[in-house]
Amino acid sequence: MDQLVKAQKGHEAQNQLPRGEIAYPTSVQPAFGSVHPGVPTGMDVALYPSLSEYMGIDLGQYQVQEYQAQNSSGQVQVAPVTGLSVGLQRADIKQGVREIETCKDQKDKIGLRVRAINGGVFIALVHKDSPAALSGLRFGDQILQVNGENMAGYSTDKAMNVLKKALGQSIKLAIRERPFERTITLQKDSSGYVGFVFRDGRIKSLVKDSSAARNGLLLDHQIIEIGGVNCVGLKDKEIATMLDSQGRTVTMTLMPCFLYDHMIKCMGDSLLKKWMDHSVPDL
Repeated sequence: MDQLVKAQKGHEAQNQLPRGEIAYPTSVQPAFGSVHPGVPTGMDVALYPSLSEYMGIDLGQYQVQEYQAQNSSGQVQVAPVTGLSVGLQRADIKQGVREIETCKDQKDKIGLRVRAINGGVFIALVHKDSPAALSGLRFGDQILQVNGENMAGYSTDKAMNVLKKALGQSIKLAIRERPFERTITLQKDSSGYVGFVFRDGRIKSLVKDSSAARNGLLLDHQIIEIGGVNCVGLKDKEIATMLDSQGRTVTMTLMPCFLYDHMIKCMGDSLLKKWMDHSVPDL
């Protein structure tokens, strides 16, 4: 037992950052080790998995957010489970199937790109200001039917052909909302810390005993939405700005990275940034 305790302490010591270095809220200079004004130095912040052991990653490459999850009484907090913030309402993933009626624009385009995954057809790109965007379709939605035609088992090309051949005046889609995605709510402290490390929109590490860790944030997940607003294709600084703009309660929508990578396959970053709909959803 003594050897086990000693081994655990040794592992924790390896995972700690040098004293005086803390992760910063996104409103401060984007360099790891920056100290936020008003936050005492000399704090030890442990990340897991240890970034120094994570595929040789250089800590300086990352946007980092750290959350000291304590209230005034010193008790550790998790995010509230009751009530709905505006962000949570926008991010809400409704169960069941709903019908959406859309159309084509003057160029005979709906404004969608789809990807076939596991026998299903999923929306991989919603063009901004397109009929698809105005109809409320979102990245990750599953298309079950197009004008009554079942899409189960269709390839990407076959599904796109069905959409292209659909008449432009009225196109009825049966949609299951974002089945591969989930939402998670985090709680900031007064300094704006939340408790995770991300790069290219991917969760790379969590701060021990933070809101992110205690509320079930998982590694190797892609940030799809923040406060219900799509952030696919945005740079890390832009994602950090979106996180900063949230109130004390932050709602994020996430997807496992291996599914996300398959969904955006063959679409460049410039295409996602230029054409993806990043508008604020209507409530």
